Amino acid sequence: QIQLAESGGGSVKTGSSLILSCVASKTTDLHYCLAWFRQRPGKEREAVVAYDVLGTWRYSNSVRGRFSVARDNANAENTLYLHMNSLEPADSALYYCAAKRLPCITSREADFNYWGQGTQVTVSS
Repeated sequence: QIQLAESGGGSVKTGSSLILSCVASKTTDLHYCLAWFRQRPGKEREAVVAYDVLGTWRYSNSVRGRFSVARDNANAENTLYLHMNSLEPADSALYYCAAKRLPCITSREADFNYWGQGTQVTVSS
C-alpha cells in the first residue's frame, strides 16, 4: 500500500518561499495521482493543486501564479514537490499530500484514498 510522507514546512515571513516535498514510498507505480491539499485553521480541507477533468494540474484560485508543482519519478520513490512563492499569512495551514489511482481527473478530497500526516506551514506578517 502506498505511503505518503510530507516535509519542508516551517515558519516564514510574508513574501518568503518554501518547497514542500511528498515522497510516495512502497510504489514506483506511476498509476497513482498525487496532489496537494491544505487545511487552514477553522476551515475545511481544500485542494491546493490537484487535477481538472482533462487530467492537467488544477491550482486553486488563491495560489495560482504563486505555487507550482513538479514531479520526480527518476528515483525509486515518486516525489511531488510544491514550490510556494510570495507566501501570505492566508497560506498558513497544514499541508497534506494525497494519492489516488488513475484516472487523475479530480480535485475532490473524497476521491483521494491515501493521505500523509501533513506538514505545517506558518506565514507571519
